[in-house]
Amino acid sequence: MKIKQKVKSKKINKPKGNYIVNLATYNKRFIFLGTVLIIFFMIISFRLYQVMLRENSKYKEELTTLATQIVEGESSPRGRILDRNGKVLVDNKAVKTIYYNKDKDRTTEEEIALAYKVISHLNLDYDKVTERSKREFFVAKNSDKMNDRIKESEWEKYVQRKLDSNDIYELKIERVTDEELNSFSDEDNKASYLFYLMNRGYSYDDKVIKNKNVTDEEYAYIAENNEDLPGFNTKLDWERVYPYGDTFRTILGNIGTVPLEKKDEYLAKGYALNDIVGTSYLEMQYEDYLKGTKAIYRTVNSHELELVSEGKRGNDIVLTIDIELQQQLEAILNEEILATKGQPNTEYYKRSYAIIQDPNTGEILAMAGRQAVSDGNGGYKTIDCTTGIMTDPMTSGSVVKGASMLVGYNTGAITPGEYQVDECIKIAGTPEKCSWRTLGRINDIDALALSSNVYQFKTAMKVAGATYQYNKPLVINENAFDIYRTTFKEFGLGVETEIDLPVESLGYTSSNKAPGLLLDFVMGQYDTYTPIQLSQYISTIANGGSRLQPHLLKEVHEATDDESLGEVIYSFEPNVLNTVNTKPEYLNRVKEGFYAVMNKSYGLGVGYIDDSHDPSGKTGTSQSATDTNGDDINDTDTISTAFIGYAPTTSPKMSITVTSPDSTWENPRNSYTTLVTRRISKRASDVYFSLYP
Repeated sequence: MKIKQKVKSKKINKPKGNYIVNLATYNKRFIFLGTVLIIFFMIISFRLYQVMLRENSKYKEELTTLATQIVEGESSPRGRILDRNGKVLVDNKAVKTIYYNKDKDRTTEEEIALAYKVISHLNLDYDKVTERSKREFFVAKNSDKMNDRIKESEWEKYVQRKLDSNDIYELKIERVTDEELNSFSDEDNKASYLFYLMNRGYSYDDKVIKNKNVTDEEYAYIAENNEDLPGFNTKLDWERVYPYGDTFRTILGNIGTVPLEKKDEYLAKGYALNDIVGTSYLEMQYEDYLKGTKAIYRTVNSHELELVSEGKRGNDIVLTIDIELQQQLEAILNEEILATKGQPNTEYYKRSYAIIQDPNTGEILAMAGRQAVSDGNGGYKTIDCTTGIMTDPMTSGSVVKGASMLVGYNTGAITPGEYQVDECIKIAGTPEKCSWRTLGRINDIDALALSSNVYQFKTAMKVAGATYQYNKPLVINENAFDIYRTTFKEFGLGVETEIDLPVESLGYTSSNKAPGLLLDFVMGQYDTYTPIQLSQYISTIANGGSRLQPHLLKEVHEATDDESLGEVIYSFEPNVLNTVNTKPEYLNRVKEGFYAVMNKSYGLGVGYIDDSHDPSGKTGTSQSATDTNGDDINDTDTISTAFIGYAPTTSPKMSITVTSPDSTWENPRNSYTTLVTRRISKRASDVYFSLYP
């Protein structure tokens, strides 16, 4: 048997010099890599040379820019508001303010300790502490304890997202016992109120702790110890002051922090959430002019601030209002309203409005509304309701007959000088419609002077293409409503006047076009209009047919460092919204009728403006109704009155509008009707001409 032996093979034929070849290859590679490294090093060295030597200043500047933070200072004072004669209506005064600023690294326990530390040094109205704020304080102080009061099932729902963190927090608030609340010491109550002030509002905004009646001692304590009271500090803030008290106060408007519902709008404009902004009427309307410019700082050495640009007070605005005329107008309304409440049939009378305007520019010289309310002692006092001039429409009655007459002229339904017989109108199924008395055969001028309803009824039926027969159905072309309303809108009735205030009502317009309602419409007994709409209407007649935007802003002046007015940067020029589409002779005919209202011996407007002022105008009386039991249903018949006028007739420089909703109750046992609208108009126009003779 042969045994095979395994022999290891040997590479006996391996070429000699193999290692020498590999070493040469490696040397070449090392040389190549070394060369590359040297090139890279040279490039890097060159770049370092550029950065560190040649371009050193450039990169230092860029580094400084990247490391610099821009910081805004506190809100600067707002611009002043002045009347047309330069009298200051709204100003600013410095106020000492103590505030608190949260820090994300400051714990709740540290804030609670701060509250206990500060309360003995601040005289706050601690009686304002609420049960809610005490509960929140207890939860904050006893966090672990309150966590134990959340049930396992509730934590499970929280994990399952069936409850959120707010739900858990509310459960904790509910589970603070009355016994625990009653155990609060006087010091605990005070600390809970201060803790509430430190945490209200937006998380990291400055929280005003006190800015009313801050004593020197309180101010000094916080200022001198702010390093030991982290988050607490002092500043000189500012607040609005009103040299003329409550006069025109509502329309001047209010200020406050950014409203929550407008947060996104203001943030997009670059405001901070704790900035002071206008929140109503003129302060809101002219926010862009009145707001101050904040000081701008930049950080230096990571913690120091360097002033870049100083803060600046907002621009001053000058109004069209004459504050002396305004004061007297408000006083007249006060006196006449209170006097009227002592007259018969005025149980449901509450308020009157008055506007004095320049019909040639649209400038409002004075406007006021006052409302009677109980004084608690069986009598009455008045409160401001001037905003109702833009928002409180009423059926205005015969004052609209100038516009109605113009529709008759424009459509050819009547011609200037045309006579018609004033007699009661009867449509089948409806009561008779009459003038205040039967006037007989009258022309268009006397129809305005005597305020004939029937003249307007007969004209309207012609405009509507109707054939009238006594006590028969009336068929009209419903387009007549549109024809009338188109002309009315050209005067400002039924449309926005575009007054420079943020709120305005259009009044009421119905879509019901029954024939009888057209007759109601043309005598002012259907659609409703606000006082400012009526003022625009009479001003349009006075100036010859140009509907001007009514406005309260006259000029804007650049802010100065003293009490003087700076350079004018904006002037409100008269803004013609439209012109009335009619012939000049037709509008002049209406004006002739308005002159007769005030100057003919039988004119119903005699005495509303003294005849020495050469007045023109129109009275209005409307049947209305009011809610007397608070169920939002008008259940009691009343009479509302209005007056619109201007003077002098030959060259008007003022227009006046007065409205008195529900001025008289239609008492079947006593026919007395108050003349409050007449008295207000007479006295207000007298005051105007005493100031502007």
